[in-house]
Amino acid sequence: MDLLGAAHEVVHPTAITSLFLIALVAVIGPVASRLLRGYIPDVVILLLLGAIIGPNALHWAGTEGGVDLLSELGLGMLFLLAGYELDPKLLRGKPGHTAWLVWAGCLVFAFLLVSGAVLVESGAEAGFTAKVAVAIAMTSTALGTLLPIVKQAGFLDQPLGRAVLAHGAVGELGPIVAMSVLLTSRSPWAAVVVLLIFAAATAWIGFVPQRVFQRSPSVGRTLGGLGGGTSQLPVRGVFLLLLVLMAVAETFDLDVVLGAFAAGVVLRGMIADAHPEVETALETIGFGILIPVFFVVSGMGIDISAVLSNPVLWVLFVLSIAIARGLPVWLSERYVPHGENLPTAQERAQLALYAATGLPIIVAVTQVATSSGLMGADLASVLVAAGATTVLLFPLIARVIGRGNLPAVEPRV
Repeated sequence: MDLLGAAHEVVHPTAITSLFLIALVAVIGPVASRLLRGYIPDVVILLLLGAIIGPNALHWAGTEGGVDLLSELGLGMLFLLAGYELDPKLLRGKPGHTAWLVWAGCLVFAFLLVSGAVLVESGAEAGFTAKVAVAIAMTSTALGTLLPIVKQAGFLDQPLGRAVLAHGAVGELGPIVAMSVLLTSRSPWAAVVVLLIFAAATAWIGFVPQRVFQRSPSVGRTLGGLGGGTSQLPVRGVFLLLLVLMAVAETFDLDVVLGAFAAGVVLRGMIADAHPEVETALETIGFGILIPVFFVVSGMGIDISAVLSNPVLWVLFVLSIAIARGLPVWLSERYVPHGENLPTAQERAQLALYAATGLPIIVAVTQVATSSGLMGADLASVLVAAGATTVLLFPLIARVIGRGNLPAVEPRV
């Protein structure tokens, strides 16, 4: 009987086995995406294969033994690079202000959609914070995912590319700030105060090294001499900055995503012009190792059976993201003059689809919401699957629209 019972026990994979399979998936992802001519982004493949090997399906890999910590570092690197890529100029001026107002409208609109859906569904109950969590997830834009697509398409420096960058920057920063203010046990006013204190601490952390380098150029030269070989001091310093601000965010009971994003912003101000080679090293570490681990582990948390058992909800989430995020962006570009409005119907439709493409923040929001008990695992799985679908479909549709022969329509004043 003991042997029979032991045979039915679930064998938990070791950390090394899990990391081996995660690394294997990380290699397969971009190769498969390339073979499919890029129509399926590698991040979607990483999530799908992660779900297959994870504990909800084949149970070949798990998050024990430090795998979850590597995933957390991957999340941090993802948002550090997002903060590093953020050009502050995009958040200023009339186009930037318009993008902020549009995102705020998207958040309110998404909350109303979620609230209406809960009321329509008989017997459904959801608290205010749970609805806010879903609404925040629905209004994000995956700027880090879109940048390679926009660069490859060759319109990064054109009006459409600048519009994508502006709405993408706000679509990343806005949800991160909203997570820190609204998905917390504090009152909104107390959360804002804590957020301001964190911003002041971040500014101080970024100011001190810059001041030292300005007053003592010899320090900068000495540290620069340790940038190669076995020292790699700049990369180690960036990793330290990332962990410092993630730790500060955790101390203030804020999400570590905010600390990672702030680290990227601080890093851009410190070294973007003087040491562009550091960005290459960070991308190598981030996209080469840590970030793929994060996406595969995130996929391991998706319950495929829960997604397939709720196909209608899955489709409704995809449509709701398109309506809640894409529609306001399209309307603002069509009817709200800000000096750089896109002139054609093609470009406005493309912008709306790109702006509604969201995944990394959806994953982050669902992780925060499930860990705090605001969202069930099944709903989180469907929402992440919907986010992956937007990454799969929306840029593809935008590419088809861009290659089409739609007539140019001048905006009516």
